[in-house]
Amino acid sequence: MADVTVQPAGTLQSPVYSDVDKAAGKADAVPSEVPATQAEYRIVSRVGVAIAVVYLVGLVVTIAGNWQWALDFYHVVSGGLWTAIDLFVGFVVGPILGRLSIPARMEFSKRFMPKMLVIMPTLVTATLAGGWQLARSLGNLTVPYPQHWWLVASFIVVAIMATIALAILEPANLAVLFELKKPRPDGELIGKLMKRFIYTAGITGAMQIGTLIIMTRLATW
Repeated sequence: MADVTVQPAGTLQSPVYSDVDKAAGKADAVPSEVPATQAEYRIVSRVGVAIAVVYLVGLVVTIAGNWQWALDFYHVVSGGLWTAIDLFVGFVVGPILGRLSIPARMEFSKRFMPKMLVIMPTLVTATLAGGWQLARSLGNLTVPYPQHWWLVASFIVVAIMATIALAILEPANLAVLFELKKPRPDGELIGKLMKRFIYTAGITGAMQIGTLIIMTRLATW
């Protein structure tokens, strides 16, 4: 039989497996006990949602007033944060997370994914809406060819990134959070979903490099 270490009540128990258990493949199993507060944490932070709402309301007011400085702020700052987060998650967090044990991944996901659920849709929305209004006000949407091809290329790249962020990253994010809410979360499923999240973040991070090239080219017109 496996020896089990005794820990304080309400904490995640980590069984110590014998050689027989390891040979049977039980060493990779997820402990059946979960923290007492496992199902009590919030999937979305109320404070985070409130900040996101204020940020987006400011965006709506900015677009309605067509304030160019504020449009620049929303487009550049939101786009810069979107790019930085994609690159950081895909190329820094991803490799680290891949080396963690399943319980460690679950604990990390419980704290990391709720924040990403609020941050990423907010930044994507602000970047696209602010950029479109800014292009309209500056007349960039009506530039002649061949310069217009650069605009078309930027639309294509950004559309792909937005689709990945909203149609792949966010569903994976939600799936992880709902799985973590269960009394007995499936650690292997969470690991697979986190891999999907990290890989797609890495892909969008690489595409962000292309966006930076296009944007700097457009800025030199």
